[in-house]
Amino acid sequence: MNVVIGADHAGVELKAHLVADLRRLGHEVIDLGTHGTESVDYPPVCAAVGRAVRDGEAERGIVLGGSGQGEQIAANKVRGVRAALCNDLYTARLSREHNDANVLAMGARIVAFGLATEILELWLQTSFSGGRHEARLALIADIETEENSP
Repeated sequence: MNVVIGADHAGVELKAHLVADLRRLGHEVIDLGTHGTESVDYPPVCAAVGRAVRDGEAERGIVLGGSGQGEQIAANKVRGVRAALCNDLYTARLSREHNDANVLAMGARIVAFGLATEILELWLQTSFSGGRHEARLALIADIETEENSP
């Protein structure tokens, strides 16, 4: 699977860890930065991750920051992105099963490396369950369309 990943300065160390995990698991990785601990603004990075998923350059995306909150919000501004903040295994599983999340957000100041690896692996291997959830995703897409219409 092709996975695109991006982080701000607070998430850069966790990003490096997850890039290694992704490669160990056999995934192709597109790393959009940042690559240092100097302060950067996360919205452009998260939007770039979202656009890469939307445009088919990657099947899934990952955005990382201190809490993951702002990163999730920024990624979700890209039409077609369903970014989910998952700082535990339960929300990681449900974000895929019920919401077909295509971007994973995590907080590097909240989630330790070991748990982050577990969240990542579970999130990547969990399939969308479809069924009644498809109608809900369609309703979300309708809202997105309404809000982006002139």
